[in-house]
Amino acid sequence: QVQLLESGGGSVQAGDSLRLSCTLSGYSYNRNCFAWFRQAPGKDREGVAGIYTGTSRTYYAAFVKGRFAISQEYRKNTMYMQMTNLKPEDTAMYYCAAALDSGPKGCAAIERGTWSRGDFGAWGQGTQVTVSS
Repeated sequence: QVQLLESGGGSVQAGDSLRLSCTLSGYSYNRNCFAWFRQAPGKDREGVAGIYTGTSRTYYAAFVKGRFAISQEYRKNTMYMQMTNLKPEDTAMYYCAAALDSGPKGCAAIERGTWSRGDFGAWGQGTQVTVSS
């Protein structure tokens, strides 16, 4: 059974930083796309960033480039997203998701803004990030 477990959310002030973690269990970590999404109350889910574990290539939505950085620790089946200079508009539930056995295309779609929920077959429960001004 594929499971994704997120951690690292919290309540911070504008300008602060947070690091989110997502750990995969029950499936091979190798050569898959892992990504972060977020959803604020009353808004659509947004693709934030992704990493293709086969090459470590990273992908970012335009609205987080330069502020968020995704990385991985291969031997721990874990990816991270370091978020810096957080803004109140970053407040949302952040979800980790995986596009398994489909190469990097799910991650590339996040960068293009053309992703769909069906591209990602596994989702975590989410971790809340709240940024106050």
